[in-house]
Amino acid sequence: MDSNKTIRRFSSHEEQKAEVNRYWQSQSAGQRLAAVWDATAAAYAFKGIPYDPTRRSEATLTRIQRTSS
Repeated sequence: MDSNKTIRRFSSHEEQKAEVNRYWQSQSAGQRLAAVWDATAAAYAFKGIPYDPTRRSEATLTRIQRTSS
């Protein structure tokens, strides 16, 4: 995490949202993914749910193949 912080004042909520969008668009896909990973871990911690990043999803995938008509 970058320890340099900048505080900015915006004249409108729309201006602030546009700046946030510009910031995230300036980040690489890897940096955006890392931020999502960090936010996920923080959300689990906030809710008090044990978080194990090595645990895989328990979702079950099913493929249904249609016959040709």
